[in-house]
Amino acid sequence: MAVLEPHRPRNLDWKRAAALLYGDWGTSKAYVIGLAFVAAGFSSFPIILAVCFLTACVAYNYTIVCRSFPDGGGVYSAAREQSRALAAVGALLLIANFLVTAALSGWAAMSYFGVPKPMVAFATMAVIVLLGAVNIFGPKHSGSLAVWMAVPTVVVVILIILFALPHLRLDGIEGHALGFQKTWVAFVGVILALSGVEAIANMTGVMKLDPGSDSDRPQVGRTATKSLFVVAIEVVLGTVLLAWAMLSMPHEFSSLMIERKEDMIRFLGEHYGGLLLGINGGAVFGVLVGLVFGVLLLSAVNTAILALIGVLYMMARDGEMPRQLTRLNRYGVPTLPLVIAVVLPVLILAVMRDFEALAGLYAIGVVGAITVNLGSCTLNRRLKMHWVERIVMGLTFVVLFAVELTIAKTNPDALFFAMCVLVVGLAFRSYSLKLSGLETVTLPRGVAEMVKPETIESFQTQVQEGGKILVAARGLTPVLKFAMDEASLRKASLCVLYVKEISVYLAAGPAELKRSRWQDDESASRIMAVMQATGQSRGVNVVPIYAVSDDPAATILDLAATLGVDMLILGASNRQGLAKVLKGDIATRVAAGLPEEIHLVICG
Repeated sequence: MAVLEPHRPRNLDWKRAAALLYGDWGTSKAYVIGLAFVAAGFSSFPIILAVCFLTACVAYNYTIVCRSFPDGGGVYSAAREQSRALAAVGALLLIANFLVTAALSGWAAMSYFGVPKPMVAFATMAVIVLLGAVNIFGPKHSGSLAVWMAVPTVVVVILIILFALPHLRLDGIEGHALGFQKTWVAFVGVILALSGVEAIANMTGVMKLDPGSDSDRPQVGRTATKSLFVVAIEVVLGTVLLAWAMLSMPHEFSSLMIERKEDMIRFLGEHYGGLLLGINGGAVFGVLVGLVFGVLLLSAVNTAILALIGVLYMMARDGEMPRQLTRLNRYGVPTLPLVIAVVLPVLILAVMRDFEALAGLYAIGVVGAITVNLGSCTLNRRLKMHWVERIVMGLTFVVLFAVELTIAKTNPDALFFAMCVLVVGLAFRSYSLKLSGLETVTLPRGVAEMVKPETIESFQTQVQEGGKILVAARGLTPVLKFAMDEASLRKASLCVLYVKEISVYLAAGPAELKRSRWQDDESASRIMAVMQATGQSRGVNVVPIYAVSDDPAATILDLAATLGVDMLILGASNRQGLAKVLKGDIATRVAAGLPEEIHLVICG
């Protein structure tokens, strides 16, 4: 029996990775500076500087995380090196983060679009439901607006800073005299500048390899570092300069600035654009700023929904959540995780109809996930780190752990929300593990027969010298009979491939899917059982191959070349299906990429 590790193409270069990261991380400044002003007014500049310094430290630590986990270094993968239970806690905190990200980013987007405040919550609910409906067809249809909006957003930020440059001043910034305790609480309240940095660790499994490395020993440290470096500079400098511009405004605008905290950057664009372009020009520029940031924030909502689906699906595939969460619709999207990713943010909005309250819920999830990730890596002695790197990461972990404890103490709503997510999630995990234990007692007999050394040896001795034939099929169609006839006539080994296509953003790397088996797939096991029984009666060596992939054409090509087959057979259920296959994307890509020495047969 051959089991293929799921294949994910490494085609994400540092520029595209930076754009995707910016679509999540770059949105933080859209609400951080407004929340900072609410927390400390015109004396908030030192707090913002401290948050930006911590953001830079976290970015540095994540270059180490990405280097250490080239197949996916999100909190679930990193914590799993220490403990399955800790990995589950980290993943649940990440789920809490994604739930509030969808709600908070949607709320901010509606504010930047200029939706009246009484209607913001309802408009956000409608947008989340709409994005959920679009994602029924998979992420390839919803796309990622972040890539296309990264450049215009950076341009808009630069323009606002240039417009404000002649008016920047320090005399309007008040001295900071809140005392340590109040300052620390205010610092914790604007810690949202960290939001989104976890995304880069989840991209390492699809990043382009560094020069000199290969798929057996992957390295993506250079690619990840470039992505993080570019985005971190923009996030840190952009937040500092925009905060300076905010605090350079006349003090008589204080009440208006608090009122516009949800779309502070648009307010800055209107004010400084008006000083340069006139009132009408400033209003037009403000609309442009609102449109650009609003669309980018909607992209963050969409990314949060997709990431939440991926985390739930991965945990279910790994046995940490009920198996029902792995059921896919006809487009390869997990049905129940999609429903959860839409319904729960809407419920949060229905209960917490306040921007500051949503921000409070947000921090406990994102800080918790980053804390678990960095703490797990600090204590993992198997990771190759210089002692200086380990000390810096450990100190960052201590600060973030203190921040998490402060949020839990000062924000009862956030603590209650996090506890609800953890209690419900761990209860489902316990239920899933219990069911998994029962299944290992009642269902492993057939599986155990397949992995016996005698069975494997029998497959090896039956291999004929007549070459290999690879047939790819999704059902019990006539193409399987044709492939069996060909293998019998040629005295060839018949490799039966079943590719299960998924359309989901995975929150961990492909290493988490190594235990994918055709025996657990009802459709695949039906095909393999019939083909093995037929092959045994006809003296044909049948080798079952099962793959989980988001790119079936690439998987088929990769297998055909790796196995060194002489013939590849693709099938269709009828003549109309044959025409669709001939015109379809998969057959076209396979035909274009298949080596000349491998014969391609499309059977209808």
